[in-house]
Amino acid sequence: MPAMLPDFSLRARNSFGFEVLAEQAYSITDAEQIGAVMEAIESAGLPWRVLGGGSNVVLPPTLSGATLLMDIAGQAISQQDECGTVVSVGAGVNWHDFVIWTLDQSLPGLENLALIPGTVGAAPIQNIGAYGVEVGGNIQSIEAYDCHSKTMVTLPASECAFTYRNSIFKAHPKRYIITRVHFYLPAAWSPRLRYADLAAAFANRHAPTAEEVMVAVCKIRNHKLPDPKLIGNAGSFFQNPIVENAQYLALLKQFPELVSYPEGDEREGKRKLAAGWMIDHCGLKGKRDGAVGVYQHQALVLVNHGGGNADSVLALAKTIQDKVQDTFGVALLIEPIRY
Repeated sequence: MPAMLPDFSLRARNSFGFEVLAEQAYSITDAEQIGAVMEAIESAGLPWRVLGGGSNVVLPPTLSGATLLMDIAGQAISQQDECGTVVSVGAGVNWHDFVIWTLDQSLPGLENLALIPGTVGAAPIQNIGAYGVEVGGNIQSIEAYDCHSKTMVTLPASECAFTYRNSIFKAHPKRYIITRVHFYLPAAWSPRLRYADLAAAFANRHAPTAEEVMVAVCKIRNHKLPDPKLIGNAGSFFQNPIVENAQYLALLKQFPELVSYPEGDEREGKRKLAAGWMIDHCGLKGKRDGAVGVYQHQALVLVNHGGGNADSVLALAKTIQDKVQDTFGVALLIEPIRY
């Protein structure tokens, strides 16, 4: 069992850079450690949570109880044939580092998801996605500690309930502790350039390689999103809302420049609206409220200019939600996990 770390600073483990102390922290470097740690936590009747890189969370000044720091490392090819490759990855591996590693191994498929902050273990929880790709589409199975049965289990992707920014792990946050993810990367590959920014990057050019797609994705993200090392943020703070086609058409009449994207099967009659465009339209891009604000280059991102905390950023988020609701009649859902 790993040592308990009292009053452990989490400033470096949350990308907002908030000053946060964990009353008790445990660095989990092996899945076999979890059973003993959970037994100790349950015996003491403590609240608990798992923290990876802290890139998609809003943390209060003090995290009571126990915090499991997911630090399981390592990635390796576990199976390979002419159809594709299975890669096994520890939950504590940095996501972007892993994407680079796959391309170094000539295993394309995840390049559209480059530069998304966080860890591999956190990626399935939110079913991270960008530029027309969701991580759930390349997950074969997930190893996890089942807090109900108190055993290690392997869940095939079909049992993970992956949907837009959601999964069984997000819906039931106290059920599973992800320790390892198995990805399937098909040998057949073609670039996915559906989104306008990527399509524009390769307009009138040859079909790009996976490496070229990754470079373009990184360039686009760096232009739009602030580096958490320079200014605290948790990436996109709101989900792009999905509405019925009838509501979308009504909004389009009122707001002809409304930005939207197809959602799922066109027969389902749904449309995904660009939350950033709606926030910008409300005149909130660049808004500052004390130590926190809306990023000047991307209205979907809330930032900590220094000295902010969970209460201040959530108060700003509520102001934005209310304004968008009043203007468009659409509810914005907060993407980061709140404790």
